[in-house]
Amino acid sequence: MRRSEALTLHPGEYLFHRGDAATGFYGIVSGRLKAFTVREDGKEAILSVIEAGNWFGQTSLTSRQPRPRDVVALDRATLLVVRAAAFEELMQSTAFVRAIAELQSLHMNWLYRMVEDATLHSTRARIARRLLLVASGDATLSPQSRLDVSLSQDTLAMMLGITRQTLSLELKAMAEQGAIALRYGRIEILSKDLLASFQDD
Repeated sequence: MRRSEALTLHPGEYLFHRGDAATGFYGIVSGRLKAFTVREDGKEAILSVIEAGNWFGQTSLTSRQPRPRDVVALDRATLLVVRAAAFEELMQSTAFVRAIAELQSLHMNWLYRMVEDATLHSTRARIARRLLLVASGDATLSPQSRLDVSLSQDTLAMMLGITRQTLSLELKAMAEQGAIALRYGRIEILSKDLLASFQDD
């Protein structure tokens, strides 16, 4: 994008904090970022792990509201940044506005799916659905999903809002049925069909 500039973040470096003024629209070229909030008890509630191919940050720019959550780099990450002034200029273009509307729709559908998972599905179904979602790039929803989910069980538990112990028991049960294999720091999907069948539990 012509009006963008490159930015590099190191692991643990924050892109922005909750409450910060919105100063940019971001696209991830490489690496991963984590969007999260800190609960009153001090524990993290992870909304998403944002991967390469995602653009984000448009909502606070269009609404002129502060950032609603923290975003920090999990790996060394390279981003493209469209500063607020350049974003406003681009919003004069019908094609750009349409692209932002499509992005907003994608993010809203993803959020509605998260709400549906939290309220309508069993714990095992929620885990299975989230593994399949993360395998497709989480919010990116790529049609070419991976067989490896490179997340620790601690991170996955925080994404789902369940305890590490509960997650471990459910993952072991899924592994025993041949849907997944538990590897160091990652989860390998052995059967997407079997994993998807847990969604009906």
